[in-house]
Amino acid sequence: MEALYLLVPLSVLVVAGALWVFFGAADSGQFDDLEGPAYRVLQDDDRAGN
Repeated sequence: MEALYLLVPLSVLVVAGALWVFFGAADSGQFDDLEGPAYRVLQDDDRAGN
């Protein structure tokens, strides 16, 4: 039972840290364009001989 006094606040801190990282990434524009890089890989723009 004494372990819960440590584990419950520790898990709350871990969840709060994960939410802080997620919302920080969302605010910086990390998730703005999810499809663009996938399509850019498929485009063959590096032609030899140019």
